[in-house]
Amino acid sequence: MAKDKPRRQVSDQQGAEISEAQIAVHWQEEGYYSPAKDFIAQANLTDKGVFKRFTLDKFPGYYKEFAALLDWYKKWDKILDTGKPPFWRWFVGGRINASYNCVDRHLARHKNKTAIHFVPEPENEAIQHLTYQELFVRVNELAALLREFCGLKSGDRVTLHMPMVAELPITMLACARLGVIHSQVFSGFSGKACADRITDSESRVLITMDGYYRAGKLLDHKEKADIAVAEAAKDGFKLDKVLVWQRRPGRSSSPTPMVEGRDFVVNDVLVKYRGKRVEPVQMPAEAPLFLMYTSGTTGKPKGCQHSIGGYLAYVTWTSKMIQDIHPEDVYWCMADIGWITGHSYIVYGPLALAASSVVYEGVPNYPDAGRPWRIAEELGVNIFHTSPTAIRALRKDGPDEPAKYHYHFKHMTTVGEPIEPAVWKWYHKMVGKGEAVIVDTWWQTENGGFLCSTVPAIHKMKPGSAGPGIPGIHPVIYDDEGKELPAGSGKAGNICIRNPWPGGFQTIWKDPDRFVKQYYARYCRNPKSKDWRDWPYMAGDGAVQAKDGYYRILGRIDDVINVAGHRLGTKEIESAALICPEVVEAAVVPVADPIKGKVPDLYVSLKPGLKASEEIEKKISASVVSEIGAIARPRHVIIVPDMPKTRSGKIMRRVLAAISNRQDPGDVSTLANPEVVDKIKALSR
Repeated sequence: MAKDKPRRQVSDQQGAEISEAQIAVHWQEEGYYSPAKDFIAQANLTDKGVFKRFTLDKFPGYYKEFAALLDWYKKWDKILDTGKPPFWRWFVGGRINASYNCVDRHLARHKNKTAIHFVPEPENEAIQHLTYQELFVRVNELAALLREFCGLKSGDRVTLHMPMVAELPITMLACARLGVIHSQVFSGFSGKACADRITDSESRVLITMDGYYRAGKLLDHKEKADIAVAEAAKDGFKLDKVLVWQRRPGRSSSPTPMVEGRDFVVNDVLVKYRGKRVEPVQMPAEAPLFLMYTSGTTGKPKGCQHSIGGYLAYVTWTSKMIQDIHPEDVYWCMADIGWITGHSYIVYGPLALAASSVVYEGVPNYPDAGRPWRIAEELGVNIFHTSPTAIRALRKDGPDEPAKYHYHFKHMTTVGEPIEPAVWKWYHKMVGKGEAVIVDTWWQTENGGFLCSTVPAIHKMKPGSAGPGIPGIHPVIYDDEGKELPAGSGKAGNICIRNPWPGGFQTIWKDPDRFVKQYYARYCRNPKSKDWRDWPYMAGDGAVQAKDGYYRILGRIDDVINVAGHRLGTKEIESAALICPEVVEAAVVPVADPIKGKVPDLYVSLKPGLKASEEIEKKISASVVSEIGAIARPRHVIIVPDMPKTRSGKIMRRVLAAISNRQDPGDVSTLANPEVVDKIKALSR
């Protein structure tokens, strides 16, 4: 791919008068990378005039293109109902079923094609290739069980606390077939966290699995179900049933016993429903499909409620047009279905397009950093999708591993947080072998699907930049007073979306006031208005827009360190550290300072085989000063053996901040590597 000449763009926001929204920006705008010509020749979206079809004066009519990718029992009467802002209702009057769209409608042409490749973590366990016909049978049988054995009907809620196994999308689609609202909880979350979500959603049934493999160990997952039931009971909520899938059918993978009359082994009960067929329930388009709870690390978990018709139309279109997914593709999103990325881009989007979607049980670097590339090679994966967190980990553990394997990606996605240019370039060169196009997408749990991204066959790529709003999405950057910053100004502010879109969540479950207050109230021009133009959506992220129209996301508005009046984005400092070839991970935390208010501490981990030294520390500090300025110089550069991480691989910066500020880091038992905390404490003294 061709690399164009880089340009330099520096913000002038460096005075002490900087407002809350205006983070000081010192990023260097990177050069462009062009997609390969053969990619453009076969890409789904090559029409450069598409953005003219999606201008605001044509809103909301242009979203017919999204809905047209689905099969409807009844077409909608109204594309968008704005009668009760900001509770937007999409495709009102339409009748649809998500399970039908992801399974049944593909049988005529694709029934013998693989729908799900389930890859167990143990390499001596065979990969399971579940065809669309087999998926149809299993979804129907489970739907019959849920309806007849559990008495579930449309509108009921069910909590799923399941790992990355084929039974998870089967269970989701069985719920969707009945119009039952599913609420999947990330398997790494505790029983207490699961209970909070059970109680809030008032789920009648909990569906879990007895055990699963992670990092070479068979974990007891059933014990979390017992804790969840007990904790929910403390809140006065009683479940009807607990359904337990067996990870190894026919034998238990958990020492935790079943509770008679409450717990039932799904594999045993399913025998009674062999051959059963359940007609998909024709649901209103605006009915809820699922609840996706935020992690709850910043307060009570929010149950983001997503609709059937709008959500499914949005993730199907973005999967097809932004990720270039065709039925013949083998697509692997290496996220977890416990997060919104997995819902949208492992299950609903790819399956609605009749693609083959990979579900991998374990950690990416088990038993070694070559594992993802062996999987890609064996399955012929040609579209790959993962997070900067995973990319940094693979770069750390096996920087040269991808070159050892014969796979070919035409397209790669990155999602979840801003990706540093140095990491992007490794991803492009090593993982994509210099050939794959990359989309660096920006969106959130609340949004359903991509908001900003380059369109691969239309836009050039630029490391560190998410790109413009996708067709139909119209971002805007406001300052604290609600003043719109000029387009392409390079000045930082709060990124918002001017217009509603079908993938956006409908409300916070049982908390509509919080929904309005957190996402719409700040920049609402008139609370009594029923005009959508008066209700821009506030994402809670800082961003800048360059002259080329591309947005660079600076991270959460509260991920900012105010150093003597200079508001520095932590992501920018981390990116400056990652320019040093020795560094593979970086995390910045604020430390109280009697003179400057706050100063940054910079934690880094090095490439394998390198030893910590004062020389490397000085080099990293100098890199930050060179890239940003002396104001960003870290108080300390602390080289650590590893970062404290969650089970999903995210660095727990609150633990590092507590250590730097000589505070108690709190309960670290739920970390993937709690033992590293004491080692870091010793280093930071």
